[in-house]
Amino acid sequence: MKIGISMSATESMGDFGVIAKKIEELGFDSVWLPEHPVMPVNHSSKYAGTADGSIPQQMYLGVNPIIALTRASSFTTKLGLGTAVNLVTEHNPLDLAKLIATLDFYSGGRFLYGIGTGWFREEAEIMGADFDHRWTQAEEYVSAMKEIWTKEEAEFHGKYVDFPPVICNPKPFQKPHPPVLLGGNAGNVLKRVARWGDGWIPIGVTPEDIKKAKLTLSELCEDEDRNQDDLQITIHSLPCDKDAVDMFEEVEVDRVLIRVTSLTAAEIFNELEGIAEVVLF
Repeated sequence: MKIGISMSATESMGDFGVIAKKIEELGFDSVWLPEHPVMPVNHSSKYAGTADGSIPQQMYLGVNPIIALTRASSFTTKLGLGTAVNLVTEHNPLDLAKLIATLDFYSGGRFLYGIGTGWFREEAEIMGADFDHRWTQAEEYVSAMKEIWTKEEAEFHGKYVDFPPVICNPKPFQKPHPPVLLGGNAGNVLKRVARWGDGWIPIGVTPEDIKKAKLTLSELCEDEDRNQDDLQITIHSLPCDKDAVDMFEEVEVDRVLIRVTSLTAAEIFNELEGIAEVVLF
């Protein structure tokens, strides 16, 4: 089982490439960054991760994850570079396809494309997403991007994306494209994973939840004529707890991500070294 790091990249950290180099040197498999393109000042949405629905200040501080991971790629040679998650419906899919392909090309195939559709209605609507049908929109966006990634001349005609034959280079280093891993614990997420995803990034689940999910995925993959072994499961944002890591290893997930919460480089280095002592050595 692989062990990676999930964190935000912020201005207060300085050069994220330096942070990524430290993560690689300590022996972690990958680093994964979240995304909020904008944070509305006035809103009624509640954040499910806090008791009172308030939004942690850290969410307001994140930089663009694709650019931060590109910087990370130039400081590292083997570290996996993941989004957990990219809010796919809050972008132009043609532009996003090119950004991702370029990062994967220059990093030698190290990009891991975790996607989500978000919980923040006001943010999604500002960015042009159809919040009430966001996963339908996400599936279409990903389908369009796959056309661009895999064909010299791509075209797509759908409800949300419609373009005539175009040429868009470079193509991703990974063939046919970077793995598309679906985030979230929504009721239909496993159906989506089995139908058009390459894996799942759940958060706040237990090993018992994973056992049940694997049984469900087995049935769904049979219906979709897919091989369950081709689907990755990455557990998002575990605390630094060796027992928890070991329990997820027992249920044979592919990767766990340990959460880093520090916001300055010196504090992050100390936290990373402490995590490595607990879960890697």
